[in-house]
Amino acid sequence: MTVPLDRHYELELHASEERVPQVRRIVAAHLRHWKLDLHVRAVCAGIEELLTNVHRHVGDDHRCVLQLRWTRRYLTASVEDGEERMPRPLAAGGGLARIAALSDSWGTCATSDGKVVWFTRSVEAPLSVPRRPSVPPTPVGAALLAPPAAEPVSAAVAGTAAPEDAKDAEDATADTAPHPRVPTPA
Repeated sequence: MTVPLDRHYELELHASEERVPQVRRIVAAHLRHWKLDLHVRAVCAGIEELLTNVHRHVGDDHRCVLQLRWTRRYLTASVEDGEERMPRPLAAGGGLARIAALSDSWGTCATSDGKVVWFTRSVEAPLSVPRRPSVPPTPVGAALLAPPAAEPVSAAVAGTAAPEDAKDAEDATADTAPHPRVPTPA
């Protein structure tokens, strides 16, 4: 089985005060689906800030495109809008200062018809190894942690027979079980 190298999600929307909480829930669901639960709060806060800035500073259209990309090493969130005016970097208490505090890196980039504001967080792939509960180091605890001893199981007991033993298993059950077409006396 091959594991995809990255995950991508894109959403085109009109940024409004009513829409921001909905988008926040959508993003949180995607992050949880990708097993990035530890990053939900910070990423959603950053996206909320970016969408609120679009609502406040972009013209009447308020159209934007939100993208999430997880490359198994970094999670990048970006919002592209149609406003050509670039944001002021790190104004005291401004939106980009909050983005900088929530992320490992951030930036802006002019496009042919607007700009993109993005931020990244370092995210390692979650371990998919099942975890065992911790057991105190006692003889009973050691017995619980030890792998079970393998016991030989015959094909008839297991309910399956190997192809070469199919005839023997059929003969063994035929001797002990009543024939299905013959009614048994009551």
